[in-house]
Amino acid sequence: MDAMRPRIEARLEPAPRGAHHVQSLERGLAVIKAFHAGASELTLSDVARATGLTRAAARRFLLTLTDLGYVRTDGKHFSLTARVLELGYAYLSSMTLPEVAQPHLEHLSARVHESSSVSVLEGTDIVYVARVAVSRIMTVSINVGTRFPAHATSMGHVLLAGLSKAELEAYFIVASLDRLTDHTVTAPATLRAELVKVTDQGWAMVDQELEEGLRSVAAPIRDRRNRVVAAVNLSTHASRTTAESVESDLVPPLLETAQAIEADLAIGAPSHAHG
Repeated sequence: MDAMRPRIEARLEPAPRGAHHVQSLERGLAVIKAFHAGASELTLSDVARATGLTRAAARRFLLTLTDLGYVRTDGKHFSLTARVLELGYAYLSSMTLPEVAQPHLEHLSARVHESSSVSVLEGTDIVYVARVAVSRIMTVSINVGTRFPAHATSMGHVLLAGLSKAELEAYFIVASLDRLTDHTVTAPATLRAELVKVTDQGWAMVDQELEEGLRSVAAPIRDRRNRVVAAVNLSTHASRTTAESVESDLVPPLLETAQAIEADLAIGAPSHAHG
């Protein structure tokens, strides 16, 4: 039966080990990895077979993990508890925004076949901190660290809409709303009205304001205090999409991705973030 089939990755494979190697830790992790979607409940014999441990050794590890709260048992069958997720949380909590976002961007771009990015606001510019490029649609190459003026970008609109009233006033005092294309919004009143719209609908679309032919849509990434800390976007060529198709086809998966990134960031946030 598939559920009882030993998992190759869970077995203890002989390999050269340094003097530092703690074999009991390796065995304990192998026992945890013996459980998976197709085998969420295992007997002692199942675990021993999957890991290559003796029944006696497998029993000791299973009972130790039970004592620690990582495994539960009814006396015959063993299964993992939700506490095992703490092991993943420890990893996520050490990750930075780009590290958290990157796999989500890869999944999003593979899903919709468009380039995706995450940026933060720095002064009057957005700065790219993560990116997955599916195709070259801009005349300039975009890499991590690339900066663009916030007023002409979808991520910039999202980030500006997330500012406090005082922060936004400070932005308009120093920002130079330069015209980059015939579509660029350069009037402060028009931009302010657009930011209100962005706040109301929860996402922003910029249609060829940064560069002719470039249409992009962005959504906010919030921290546990509901503050906008970054933005995620999808960019596409105007010749192959319409504003309507972007809204119907790209906005929903974009919003899902923003929520997924937020969830991972919340896992890694320090406990005092509740305050």
